[in-house]
Amino acid sequence: MSTFVPASHVLLDQSAGSVDEALRLLASRAVELGLASDADAVYEAFKARESEGTTGMTGGFAIPHAKSDAITEAGIIVLKFAEGIEWPAMDDAPVTCAISILTPASEAGTTHLQLLSKVAVLLMNEGFRTSVQDATDADKIAALIDEGLNEA
Repeated sequence: MSTFVPASHVLLDQSAGSVDEALRLLASRAVELGLASDADAVYEAFKARESEGTTGMTGGFAIPHAKSDAITEAGIIVLKFAEGIEWPAMDDAPVTCAISILTPASEAGTTHLQLLSKVAVLLMNEGFRTSVQDATDADKIAALIDEGLNEA
């Protein structure tokens, strides 16, 4: 997983008025990046997961994740929002950064769980959270996440 998050997968200064808008943006971007074939199916997979319980964490982060046959390649897409959005989170704080995990349905028990576990561990590290929140460059954010995934 040495370069799992290219800078092209990091979207800065994004605007979303709701969790739904953020999830639609992620689904559309997944298709644009060649990670998925059907934005609506990916959006529905994100929504299905959110209905099981929020993916909002703490410190302004969320980890939306989707497993679907419409996802053709595992990947991570990062959205940094220009302004925090209302997203049910463990600390009730607005979300300013979503690190989304997209996985083909066939990799649900392997790749998906590994990535989700690694990202969750990274978000327990205050230094990592602060570094990502403070970074204003897509290359830097991609490098921080890749470095963390390789260490976790």
